[in-house]
Amino acid sequence: MTDARSNGVSPQEATTGPVPARSHPASVGVSRPRVAIAHDYITQRGGAERVVLAMSRAFPEATIHTTLYNPSTTFPEFADKNIVVSPLNRIGVLRRHHRLALPLLAWASNRMTIDADVVIASSSGWAHGFPTSGKKFVYCHSPARWLYASDDYLGADGRRSLKGAVLEVLKRPLLAWDAKAAATADVYVANANVIAARIKRAYGYDVAVMPPPFGVDEAGERTPIAAVAHWGGAPYFLVVSRLMPYKNVDAVIEAMRGRSERLLVVGAGPMAEPLRASRPDNVEIVSDISDDELRWAYAHAAALVAASYEDFGLTPLEGNAFGKPVVALRAGGYLDTVVEGVNGVFIERPAPADINRGMDAVRSQPWDPDAIRAHAEAFGEHNFIRRLTELVEER
Repeated sequence: MTDARSNGVSPQEATTGPVPARSHPASVGVSRPRVAIAHDYITQRGGAERVVLAMSRAFPEATIHTTLYNPSTTFPEFADKNIVVSPLNRIGVLRRHHRLALPLLAWASNRMTIDADVVIASSSGWAHGFPTSGKKFVYCHSPARWLYASDDYLGADGRRSLKGAVLEVLKRPLLAWDAKAAATADVYVANANVIAARIKRAYGYDVAVMPPPFGVDEAGERTPIAAVAHWGGAPYFLVVSRLMPYKNVDAVIEAMRGRSERLLVVGAGPMAEPLRASRPDNVEIVSDISDDELRWAYAHAAALVAASYEDFGLTPLEGNAFGKPVVALRAGGYLDTVVEGVNGVFIERPAPADINRGMDAVRSQPWDPDAIRAHAEAFGEHNFIRRLTELVEER
């Protein structure tokens, strides 16, 4: 395990569940716990990475431990953090394409030993397995999708792909590793009710729910997105999502065929090029934009469209912070963050026909932007930091 700053990578380039108890050495004479933060890999610009930044603002002296760190493809704020990485980080192709590291991540995670009184592990499958000398609080975004929801993770034809074949070989040993990793936690916390249920199915734990904060709000600069400058001032529908099969962005794009409005898709991922190739003329896809540009995108949208099966409904709250309503799938984490008639409307299926009806409904209803903003405020970062600090202090 090495520090990213000296590893060839420039800084620029809750009720607890019945988790098996462990004994820990007492921190004699220490009034404040030494806190460290763990995260699977820091190679993307997503909601989980924003949560890590919020954790770091709660504990600014905490070192962040992760298997892979790629400064150029994640949020620039990480460049100011003390980040410790695994030996895998020396391999450039893995920093750029973390999914290729799947066969090696259990091995790398086992070597991420952290010396701290408290480790806050932001985990979607790996960080909960990092060994630690102190207590481990796991903030779970989801038990590993590639193990417990592999069909959603791989997509319709995924089992016949090379990635599907590799996963099939690795699945049994990874399931054993994952169960052992989960048992090392002192406290498990879910980010949403649907994740709490998933943790119960995967590990048998009853856990509390602590909603994550949304990461983008009205405060801050706004920079126009050059790719849609020719749209003028006309409002548009907005999708903010990783471009993965289970996100259903393809269905939203298909719903735009024949509509007079436009759709802006903000996101990156393996489906980016196929979606660009098949999109109609009233759809634009942009990737790797700045937060200033993202604020501009939210501010000028008519409504957000969220048709994926999400663990937590984060992007609707970001749109709500700008007073924008959302068309959301009645499933998963959106059930925690969308109140029909207050900040959005629900659709029943992620199908173009349903999405079209949702778009019509959200455009035809009157909305109170102040009420929408007030709803989002309950999920603000200040509440998240307060609850996280209380959890650590109760150690």
